[in-house]
Amino acid sequence: MAENNEGMLSPYRVLDLTDERGFFSAKLLGDLGADVIKIEKPEGDPGRRFGPFFHDIPDPEKSLFWMGLNTNKRGITLNIETAGGQAIFKKLCKTADIVIESFGPGYMEKLGLGYKALEKINPRLIMASISGFGQSGPYRDYKAPSIVLWALSGQGFVTGESDRPPLSPSYPIPYFFGAMQADIGAMIALYARGTSGHGQYIEVPTLLSLAWAVGSDPQGLWLNDKTIVMRSGRYWPRPQPRPDGTVEYVNVPLTYPCKDGGVKFFPFVEEGMLPSTNGMTQWAIEEGFGNEAAKTVDWRTLNWQTVPQKTVDEVTGCFERLYMAHTKAELFAEAQKRGVQLYPVFTAEDMLNFPQLSIRKYWEKLAHPELGTEITYPGAFTQLGEGSCRIRRKAPRIGEHNEEVYIKEMGMSKKDLSLLKQAGDI
Repeated sequence: MAENNEGMLSPYRVLDLTDERGFFSAKLLGDLGADVIKIEKPEGDPGRRFGPFFHDIPDPEKSLFWMGLNTNKRGITLNIETAGGQAIFKKLCKTADIVIESFGPGYMEKLGLGYKALEKINPRLIMASISGFGQSGPYRDYKAPSIVLWALSGQGFVTGESDRPPLSPSYPIPYFFGAMQADIGAMIALYARGTSGHGQYIEVPTLLSLAWAVGSDPQGLWLNDKTIVMRSGRYWPRPQPRPDGTVEYVNVPLTYPCKDGGVKFFPFVEEGMLPSTNGMTQWAIEEGFGNEAAKTVDWRTLNWQTVPQKTVDEVTGCFERLYMAHTKAELFAEAQKRGVQLYPVFTAEDMLNFPQLSIRKYWEKLAHPELGTEITYPGAFTQLGEGSCRIRRKAPRIGEHNEEVYIKEMGMSKKDLSLLKQAGDI
């Protein structure tokens, strides 16, 4: 691997006007070396109020949510709703390559900062707008918190237990998908600019970014035969057609509790998977957890379309009793020896201690002098043969780089900054 600390995007500058819906987008570009300038309101970004907080102390400078999603960014304060702030933003756009924003549709145009206005200042500028439903259509102006997009994308319907209401993640996962799609669009536009010499506008409706991720089964089965795939939680329902044309299901567990958490295992009956399934069954028998069903089951001839639920429960019950006698680490180690495809369900602590990640130096420690400690962060999302993808700086404090950007790079004086602060522009 080439020794090069510069990222592939180090020649480019990104202006980040996003809130929590788009933090992740500019962060990833920063990981690849782009000079990302995070623009906040003078009082600080509202995303700084999101927990959890360092040592559970609510403070805009101690939000771990903010810290994790804003590494590799410089931070300035700027009020783009004032005439003075808008003038400064336009100057910044002259030397920028990409602008990413996540305001409601029409907001930037109302301020005179829409793409049509900005491309006149810098024809090479690329602008990506992350929103819930896009810049047009009947849902254009609807509010779009994560839970709404999760529901309307179809993700909610297939997530959770079959006998309970749908589940929604507590983290803003939908907008992570939108952020990644914005970056893909920006990279394509950057490449195209090398040929055309012109930038372009990128519209990122997060709903569309999320809908494809539901998977082919729920969408494909509906299109083919109007079958609605139900959520099944920790079970994998196997269909059993009946002579009258109806379909019943036998439920096979996918996850099991163990001594210190949970593990995943499924008794596949396909030829290539039989060694794993037979190995798991023999393991349960050897440790004294096997019953008559486990000792007599022939996985080679078992047919999910005819096997009774009682048999499934008896055999998988043996597995569960075995798992409850061991820890995740013990089960994973023994499963590897036996060629059994069993996997531990990791907690955050397990992830931090996972050898595969630590050996690859995935976790990175950043010093936080203002907190008097170091904090461990997820590191590079990819490893490159040329250039680097890594954390180069911690998330900025409110206005941390005002003097660096406004004075050193834009040629303002300290008096100019003082006047701009008094006017409420920065």
